[in-house]
Amino acid sequence: MLLKDKVALVTGSGKGMGRSIAEKFAEEGCDLIINDLYLDPAQEVAEGIRSLGRDAIAIQADIGNSTEVRGMIETAADKFGRIDILVNCAGGVSGTEGRGNSDTVTEEEWDRVVNLNLKGPFLVTMGVLPYMKKNKYGKIIFISSMGAVNPCVSVIHYHAAKAGVVGLMTNLAFELAPKSIYVNAILPGPVETTFWDALIPQGPARDALFKAIAEKEVPLERIGKPEDIAGPALFLASGLSDYITGQVINVAGGQPLLSHAGTFNIEAYLKSLTEK
Repeated sequence: MLLKDKVALVTGSGKGMGRSIAEKFAEEGCDLIINDLYLDPAQEVAEGIRSLGRDAIAIQADIGNSTEVRGMIETAADKFGRIDILVNCAGGVSGTEGRGNSDTVTEEEWDRVVNLNLKGPFLVTMGVLPYMKKNKYGKIIFISSMGAVNPCVSVIHYHAAKAGVVGLMTNLAFELAPKSIYVNAILPGPVETTFWDALIPQGPARDALFKAIAEKEVPLERIGKPEDIAGPALFLASGLSDYITGQVINVAGGQPLLSHAGTFNIEAYLKSLTEK
């Protein structure tokens, strides 16, 4: 197994991409710290992992709150004694109705979204690093977004934060390489997760939107699933990537291959649906 006897902390792993990553890691022999803003989904995932014969604990914590982050990492260290792998997956734009263009974004929303999507990964990483430095080994994976470099909807606070994540990753990779701590990032393209709930509710309109995005933006002509992110995360977390650090992997169905990628305007498309 690729992660036999390793210990991983995956933030935001009560659902979506984080859950798929945690479950994939468990299948490969890893013990898990499951973190989520809400305890019930985290406990559900942890129970499923224990049913696979691996150990797992569920910890409710807001990654944008330094006190809660510190408590989470102390609990994890008390339980497992070390953290070998960190996946910074928690993030999103809940509460903003998926909007954040220059006409609608507010300072309050900017602070809240950047706190979750950039400060949060920073706080968790800083908390985990002492354990990795002590063991002279670690794998850190940041989940950013294709929207950080090639947006198809204006969500400037979220995309700016995700671009900041890439900068954070690059600097940490440079600094930590001599300590055998590997730091990389994944940029998911359009993936079907609860992220979209803030933009458009489930139903025929959302199905039509996904179909349009797949046809216009993705060479593979389909929207991604959370498990599509779990495979590349496993690669970066395992020994298969032991000569890779400071890199960005686009996991977007070939989206960067299109010269016109990012020209499909989701907001205009949604408006056209309501006008029909």
